[in-house]
Amino acid sequence: MQIFDTHTHLNDDPLWDQTPQYLQQAQQLGVIQMAIVGSNAKFNQRALQLARHYEPLFAVLGWHPEDSAHYDKQEQERLITQLQDPKAVAIGEIGLDYHWSQNPEPKIQQAVLIQQLELAQQFHLPVNIHTREAMADTYAILKDHLPDKGVIMHSFNGSEAWLAKFLELGCYISYSGVVSFKNAPEVRQAAIKTPLNRLLVETDAPYLTPEPHRGELNQPAFSRFVLEAIANCRDESLEHLAQVTYQNAHEVYGLNEKN
Repeated sequence: MQIFDTHTHLNDDPLWDQTPQYLQQAQQLGVIQMAIVGSNAKFNQRALQLARHYEPLFAVLGWHPEDSAHYDKQEQERLITQLQDPKAVAIGEIGLDYHWSQNPEPKIQQAVLIQQLELAQQFHLPVNIHTREAMADTYAILKDHLPDKGVIMHSFNGSEAWLAKFLELGCYISYSGVVSFKNAPEVRQAAIKTPLNRLLVETDAPYLTPEPHRGELNQPAFSRFVLEAIANCRDESLEHLAQVTYQNAHEVYGLNEKN
């Protein structure tokens, strides 16, 4: 069985400097490749460092909405240089987050999102989208600035109605450990309705740990349990969903073209 964790943070402080251990534990559960996702200058550099050093890892580089106030001309130039690395496969995680009052104001977030979507178009890269309490604005901006190489809706937690809208844009829909939570029936219903050719799995480690490990520190190996939760709610085989989501990850991240 081959599983691809499409969104994880081995570059984040709780998991940093323990990569060999986490890779070994992931391989034991069939998780053989993963995308290390950045969010600012520090974590982008770490993601690229890990991807260069470990063959199964790939870098997703970008500026998270929470850090968007620090995205200036200098940081954009740095990002442009990093995106040209062979191990950089997407721009992310980028998007909108209106949850925290201390976040940059929506206008700043929106401007930075659009700038990075334009970079995605310029460099023909897919994007990894974070959206929290901002579905409508995220959808509107993506609709007007849709990159040609695809969109991943990271840790999707929207309704069936929003699922349909993002699918109309051609987005891939990635599910995290939330799909295994008892209090998330809407997310499970969306996972049931997502077409196989648009389905992805992720951990978002060290966050959003799936059952049966909820309460523990999340790690890439646990994408196996995300996949199991989806297989159970869809009444499909784990092996088949692993194969499909692995192929989808290679497709959206352009890894078939690199081989």
